[in-house]
Amino acid sequence: MRHLGISSLLTSLLYATGISAAQDPNDVSILINEAARANNQSLLWGPYKSNLYFGVRPRIANSLSAGLMWAKVDDFATAQQNFRHTCEQNEGMAGYGWDEYDVRKGGRETIHDAGNQLDLTIDFIKVPGGQNGGSWGFRVKGTPREDGSEHQPTSMIFYTTLEGLGELSVDPNTVSASSPLQGDLKLNGYSSELGDFSIDVTSGPDSNEYFLHDHATYEDKPLGQGIVSSATMPQQHLWQAKGILFTQMKGEVEKTINEYGTDNPPPPAQLFTIPHKVFTGAFEFDVLFSSGSAPKPMTSETITEELKKSSLSFSERFNEVLEPKAPFKAKEYTKFSKAMLSNLIGGVGFFHGDDVVDRSGSPAYDEENEGFWEETAEARAAAKPVLEGPKDLFTCVPSRPFFPRGFLWDEGFHLMPVMEYDSDLALEIIKSWFHLMDEDGWIAREQILGMEARSKVPQEFTIQYPHYANPPTLFMALEAFMDKAKANNKSHQPGSLDIPDLAEDLRTATLNNPELSDAYLRSFYPLMKRHYHWFRNTQRGDIKGYDREAFSTKEAYRWRGRSEQHILTSGIDDYPRAQPPHPGELHVDLISWMGMMTRTLRRIAETLGEEEDAEEFAYYETAITRNIDDLHWNEKEQTFCDATIDEFEESVHVCHKGYISIFPFLTGMLGPDSPRLKAVLDLIYDPEELWSEYGIRSLSKKDKFYGTAENYWRSPIWMPINYLVVKNLYDTAITSGPHQEQAREMYSKLRKNLVENIFKEWKETGFAWEQYNPDTGKGQRTQHFTGWTSMVVNIMAMPDLAEGADRAHDEL
Repeated sequence: MRHLGISSLLTSLLYATGISAAQDPNDVSILINEAARANNQSLLWGPYKSNLYFGVRPRIANSLSAGLMWAKVDDFATAQQNFRHTCEQNEGMAGYGWDEYDVRKGGRETIHDAGNQLDLTIDFIKVPGGQNGGSWGFRVKGTPREDGSEHQPTSMIFYTTLEGLGELSVDPNTVSASSPLQGDLKLNGYSSELGDFSIDVTSGPDSNEYFLHDHATYEDKPLGQGIVSSATMPQQHLWQAKGILFTQMKGEVEKTINEYGTDNPPPPAQLFTIPHKVFTGAFEFDVLFSSGSAPKPMTSETITEELKKSSLSFSERFNEVLEPKAPFKAKEYTKFSKAMLSNLIGGVGFFHGDDVVDRSGSPAYDEENEGFWEETAEARAAAKPVLEGPKDLFTCVPSRPFFPRGFLWDEGFHLMPVMEYDSDLALEIIKSWFHLMDEDGWIAREQILGMEARSKVPQEFTIQYPHYANPPTLFMALEAFMDKAKANNKSHQPGSLDIPDLAEDLRTATLNNPELSDAYLRSFYPLMKRHYHWFRNTQRGDIKGYDREAFSTKEAYRWRGRSEQHILTSGIDDYPRAQPPHPGELHVDLISWMGMMTRTLRRIAETLGEEEDAEEFAYYETAITRNIDDLHWNEKEQTFCDATIDEFEESVHVCHKGYISIFPFLTGMLGPDSPRLKAVLDLIYDPEELWSEYGIRSLSKKDKFYGTAENYWRSPIWMPINYLVVKNLYDTAITSGPHQEQAREMYSKLRKNLVENIFKEWKETGFAWEQYNPDTGKGQRTQHFTGWTSMVVNIMAMPDLAEGADRAHDEL
């Protein structure tokens, strides 16, 4: 499906947004178009190559990109393997990421490269102006670590590539074949989307010292000087910058070794660089991109000035919407929270390329026969997937080193902190995801777009299947937007639109203008309905075929894509399910997600005045709520369970207490007066079942599968589910009901346990982690998992409900 420009889409919906007679439709049209233009300009540039330690590109396919590579080059044995470029898990990093970052202004990234004994600070700044997203620049500062040498040599390489139509060349006034580079470098370029532009690379302050050596080769090419290296490559290979670098260096190394022999080679610092800068000790330089349409060029002085403004703006906005509440008022918690938010938003990437899809539509994919998992495996092996696209996606990523791509069920969780800080950024990301939808309403659960993205994924996991679903967490993010819009008390007089206010704060333009809010929701609404009905058609479970008794004969669901031990599509891969798998299974987590999805659509339909739709969704919502009880509650076990069919063709429950069994609570499908709520709260709060001093375990300690086999979702603590527990405990604690006090106590303790453990691990390791050990609290699996683990930011900003907290606050 083609990506529709938000401006044209919203304009076409203009007269369906409920504009009052007192308003001039032309004013509203201007507002919508101006908001779209300003948003696109503000978000055009960024460090959107999330997989690199630092890589800049615009939200334009086949355009300009720039990046950095570096290594300490004092030893032949390690110089090549120590070159940094793409984020990797095991490269001797003591931590890296954004300390402060605002997607519309810029921020600071620090990299603690223990393997290269180097600390880097990269300050990235955007300056608006002109017609092509403005200008930008970044300042790189390097400092040897405590265990390094004050004179250690560092090869620092800046590179830029240009795809598509355009040109990029060295300004002849700064370098020529007969005149080695000394001082600043200037590149001039042009592309149809960016117009004219220039890139300046400064030589740095006078205090910089370049590595000198008395080897004979120095007479030919002193370090700190050089010529600019360039090459023309097929477009599909340009992302392999590090490989291209080593290919170029290899020829120079072999030539020099042949000339001087292996007994008297030049120093590594002279060989492991394309002729550019090799620094000794501390160093600093700037890279300045100036748009030809900007009113004035980017300068080093601009970076210095804008850095202060950006930091102040970030802190003001953060303190306004996400400042940590008691007991997390100490400065170190604020620093931690700012870093977690900044790494989440600093990990937003723009991806472009084709993906691999199996459109064979094999009958086996319906999973209707016993033994279906074997049939589907055979069908997948025989299928011939096709390339589809190219497609674009603007998204957060779970982990820059390990999962630098879009994941559908992660993204709704990612957007919870983003929605608080920059709601319009969150809406822009949701729009990008929904425009990946095909005609049937399917969105691939994992977005592996292009060769660069596929290089990080084992081949067997690259294929996407149009019958595979994923938890619909984007609806959760849109429901959060609805809540914020409802709570927004900003005054607004119909018919008196103040367009200049958009420039004041683009982060909340949609929230602050009801016309924009309605227009955005209406633009998503048809796509949301299509996606919803795709779920209902493809993931439906069987009630009537097995004589099950329930309020509704239709509201039952099961995940497709199941194997014997996994349901990857559910997001909680190896959590124990029915054994053996059966086509009559019903999954309590999926019907709960469907309930949340239905509720969100019902609320949006009511907001938009779609009365018939609202009545339809309200009916489905009631039926789902009743069927969760009828189909999944086990009175003996006092918990919600999956269902399957036994050897006697009877429907039976499969009960494994853990995340699955509390899903009706997690998705808000249990009200404060529910007769099931007490049992759910007791299960969560029991230290012999789910409760631990570090968070809520994924599986009960009493379950026979606890901690077994892969142990991915069979004991560890996961932040997204814990966030949902905290949120729903809070909602219960502030609502009158029989379990209000128990929820209040649990909320306060769990909130404290989660934050303190994640903070402790961040301080000790330098990273957020994919999951946490339920016995020790230690971070596990993937490091730099600043995707949904960043929801700790929301938890820290939630109100303190601890006993006596109100009195203590009054005293303060």
